[in-house]
Amino acid sequence: MTPDQYCQDKAAKSGSSFYYSFLFLPPEQKQAIIALYAFCREVDDVVDECDDPSLARIKLEWWRSEINSLFEDSPQHPVSQALATSIERFSLPKEHFLEIIDGMEMDLEQFSYDSFKDLSLYCYRVASVVGLMAAEIFGYEDRQTLKYAYNLGMAFQLTNIIRDVAEDSGRGRIYLPADEMKQFGVSVDDILQLKMSDNVRKLIEFQTERAKAYYQKAFELLPESDRFSQRSGLIMAAIYRKTLDEIEQDGFNVLEQRISLTPLRKLWIAWGSARQEKKRHKRRMRAA
Repeated sequence: MTPDQYCQDKAAKSGSSFYYSFLFLPPEQKQAIIALYAFCREVDDVVDECDDPSLARIKLEWWRSEINSLFEDSPQHPVSQALATSIERFSLPKEHFLEIIDGMEMDLEQFSYDSFKDLSLYCYRVASVVGLMAAEIFGYEDRQTLKYAYNLGMAFQLTNIIRDVAEDSGRGRIYLPADEMKQFGVSVDDILQLKMSDNVRKLIEFQTERAKAYYQKAFELLPESDRFSQRSGLIMAAIYRKTLDEIEQDGFNVLEQRISLTPLRKLWIAWGSARQEKKRHKRRMRAA
């Protein structure tokens, strides 16, 4: 199995919404973004699948060393080898890879967050940094597109947090800001013991509105000139926004069931979004 095949297999098996948005990219960009996604999955799996925190830290430290090796032209892991051509071709900085690892390590050290300000650092490291690198891979003319990428990454991570409240609580993690839980009269035990209530619904609705605001801000910041090149992010956003819609239609009942879209539905949304963006791009080119 080649490094690229390893990454392709890793991405395809994840069933993530991200994978469906990669299908419409040119070959070089597709190879780069799949390798980046595979890296994120590797370091995320270290934290989620390793029961011993000390062993997980050792593995993350190995990945830090591996990133250094990657930038010294001596990668050992298939994912790093697949990334080798991309880091120069798309100017992907070493610091961003290390920040992603730092974000994953936060899950070994911090199981709750006092405020949204505290949570924002985590979201930036595990999602916005990925968004910034993805923007480099997709290409842009206007540097304001990086602000779009930052906000879209925040929106994606907040959506993940809302969707996965019950799953995360099973690992003893609560990503809902403690001060906002208090504001809505929701206790730590309510979340850990999956006690659904009107207060929990109102809290999740509040988090959902924040996520929607980040999507809206991202869309407003994206220059029209870069919209088509950044279409993969817009495809992902369409899938993620539909997930939020489903959570809302289910009454924000995230403690009793995890809302997810079927692979066929994700593919349908991805195809429709890609088609829509292509038509929009053609209209813009005709008007130019």
